[in-house]
Amino acid sequence: MMIIAKCPLRISLVGGSTDLQAFIDKYQTGSVISFPSDLYTYISVHDNHTDNYIINYSRREITRRPEEIKNEVAREPLLYFGVGPVTISFNTDILSEGSGLASSTAYTIAVVKALSMYQGINLSEFEICRIALEIERKFNPLTGYQDSYGSGIGGFKRLDFPKNRRPLFRYLDVAFLENRYDMYLINTGIKRSSTTILQSVNIDHSYPLLALVDQLEIAIERQDYTAFERILNEGWQQKKMTSSLIAAEPQIMAMDEAFASSPLVRGVKLCGAGGGGYFLIFCDKNQATEVQTTFGQLGKITKIRANSVGIVGLYV
Repeated sequence: MMIIAKCPLRISLVGGSTDLQAFIDKYQTGSVISFPSDLYTYISVHDNHTDNYIINYSRREITRRPEEIKNEVAREPLLYFGVGPVTISFNTDILSEGSGLASSTAYTIAVVKALSMYQGINLSEFEICRIALEIERKFNPLTGYQDSYGSGIGGFKRLDFPKNRRPLFRYLDVAFLENRYDMYLINTGIKRSSTTILQSVNIDHSYPLLALVDQLEIAIERQDYTAFERILNEGWQQKKMTSSLIAAEPQIMAMDEAFASSPLVRGVKLCGAGGGGYFLIFCDKNQATEVQTTFGQLGKITKIRANSVGIVGLYV
């Protein structure tokens, strides 16, 4: 028997860094508007009929003791669920390491889903996300709330993270995005450690992002595309003010300037913590050829859509 679980990579539009625990502890809440994309991470788990744990990713690990596994995303869920020797394999739709798309979290969620199914434990999407966040914080304490709940639970939504309470979800009209825009990820070609960036974030400079989340939600509800584009771009400018490392690389600065000066681009931001990974751009529909011609030399371009589905698991 093999179990395959997949979890989408998430896209955050505004509010990133207000979901960090330090911000919530100080300001009592955080808020983000985001959606899972149609790009996935994949995990397979199956018995290997040996006494070894076999972990396949960019390298291959074979060990008899789970605590000796170097891949934290495999090791910690195995220890959490107390699973005996199995083979775990990692795959993804897009180059995701250091991407700003919460790939580590998406993989963790997929591993939690697969191992819970392997153990015959029935968990809700919410519980899977909660456990994945708890596990990931063992090896990445700066993991924010939005990564887990934004990836593992489907739909275009506003997420609120009140201190010492369960996250709150308010679903938004995805047709607002789909009817007007095509969205593209453009690879900066720079891998970075999100931990390094997050350690440098000034949470006080993140505070104005809370108001922008409110404003963006209102723009979506009112179908006000002009306001949506203005607020999205304002959020990116405010995000750059939270840390000097977010847009410090010359390649990022050059790409940012190219997008800002192009009439093709209605909205732009660098995904995740910043410092590398992928730019997200919003363009009018049916301009893929023009986008490729204009920006193709900057990096690999991938067209994406919002996803109504979060974590999925199946037996094969």
